[in-house]
Amino acid sequence: MKFIKKIFKVLFQIILWFFILSIGFTVIYRFVPVPITPLMVIRLYEQAKDEKKELRLYKDWVSIQKVSKHVPQAVVAAEDQKFMDHKGFDWDAMEKAWEQNKKGKRIKGASTISQQTAKNVFLWPARTMVRKGLEAYFTFLIETFWSKERIMEVYLNVIEMGEGIYGIEAAAQYYFKKPAENLSRQEAALIAAVLPNPRRWSPARPTPYIQGRQVWILGQMNNIKPVGMGK
Repeated sequence: MKFIKKIFKVLFQIILWFFILSIGFTVIYRFVPVPITPLMVIRLYEQAKDEKKELRLYKDWVSIQKVSKHVPQAVVAAEDQKFMDHKGFDWDAMEKAWEQNKKGKRIKGASTISQQTAKNVFLWPARTMVRKGLEAYFTFLIETFWSKERIMEVYLNVIEMGEGIYGIEAAAQYYFKKPAENLSRQEAALIAAVLPNPRRWSPARPTPYIQGRQVWILGQMNNIKPVGMGK
């Protein structure tokens, strides 16, 4: 009996500390740039194991005010057109994805920008129920403690945009040799077009498929209201 009580006490302490740390870091990251993410560490480990690859980690945090206004508009058009209206979850898209998956059809994922931000900042890339559950929890936290502008700012600064390239500033410098605040509408749409698989596709060498996505994103940017961020 004492052993069982001890186990429950330990479990309670673990859960308590999990909530304290998770909420604490969420509040801290509302004001402080995210220094590194689990995915960055994983990618560095993968690079170290592969003798053919160099260790590469390009990232340069910039405020949302130092990002071209076309960039958040492009990623919203490409990834999450209800971003400014939902509370972290697009229930209609999730229901549609669930129904299509039951039929064996593969469609675009239903993850919102908020969910992607939560995953990138706090979690690891895996398709497990535990990871998805934690993703929902951290999505709720950032939607509670952060503004939409902060979510977008963090998203644009931590998202993977190529092999060892993270964030919009590093991507702008690497692919277009210019700061993120000077990206054109076409360049922003091209970067957004490769986000589903940035290690496979490159804005510097767009395939016909990526060029087609760019055109579609540019069209969608005409149909959505301005995100109201950046210059």
